Amino acid sequence: MSRERILAAARAALGRTAPPDAAAIRAEAATLLAGPDRGRPPRTGTLTERFIERLTHPKVGGTVEQVAMLTDLPRAVRAYLSTNALPARIAVQPEPRLQALDWSGIATHDGVATDEILAVALADCGIAESGSLVFHSAPTSPTLFSFLPLHHIVALDTSKLLEWLEDYATAYTAAGQAQPRNVNIITGASGTTDIEGRLASRKKELQSMITGQAVSPARKIAGQIVAPGRKVAGLVKAVIEKKEKETPAAAA
Repeated sequence: MSRERILAAARAALGRTAPPDAAAIRAEAATLLAGPDRGRPPRTGTLTERFIERLTHPKVGGTVEQVAMLTDLPRAVRAYLSTNALPARIAVQPEPRLQALDWSGIATHDGVATDEILAVALADCGIAESGSLVFHSAPTSPTLFSFLPLHHIVALDTSKLLEWLEDYATAYTAAGQAQPRNVNIITGASGTTDIEGRLASRKKELQSMITGQAVSPARKIAGQIVAPGRKVAGLVKAVIEKKEKETPAAAA
C-alpha cells in the first residue's frame, strides 16, 4: 500500500476529506510552545544546583564531591581507583581534551573492552530535569563507552547543561548540527543481560564531573554545604552506586 493510500485511509477514518492545512498545524504548534511552563514543576536555585539535586535524588542515587578543574580529572580518577581498590588501567575516550590530560601513573587505552573495569568519557550535555547525561556517537565518542565499563566516569561542563529534555532537541536543531547516528541519554547506572544471554551492559557506578558555574545561596547538596559564592569547585563528581545483579547468564 502506497503512502498516499495509507494517509487517505487515515483521513477517512478521522472524517477528513483533504490533507490538513500546513499553516493551521504551525499555528497549533506555536500555541503549544508558547506556554510550556504551565505543565512544568516549580524551580528553585541555579541550573547547576537543580541538575545536582536531581542527580542526588534517591531514585537516581548520586553523591557529590568537588575538584578544581578539568586538568585535575586524572588526579580525581587516581583517587577513585585507590578508594575502590581498582587496577590503574583505564579506557579513556578518544576525545582530544581527555587524551591531552596528564594520565601519568595510569595505563590508558582508547578502546573499550566487554570486560572493561573503568572508562572516562565526556558528555555532550546534561539535562537538569532528570539528571541525565547525553552522548552523541562519533569517531571520538564510541557508543560502547556508555555501556560496557563497570565504572563510568563522565566529564560535563555546566555550559552544556539544559533545563528540560525538550530543550535538548531545540538546542541542537537551532544550532544546525548534523544529526548523530546514535544518541544515548543516560540516567543512573544499570545492568543488562538480555542479549543472547550475555552481559550487554554492566554499569555498576556512574560518576559525573561537571565544570563551571558558581552555586549561590548556601544549599545542602548530597550531604555537603556549599557556602554562598563558593564554586561547585569547577568540577563536581557525582557518583551513582547501584548494585549489579548477578545472574546465571552473567556469571556464565
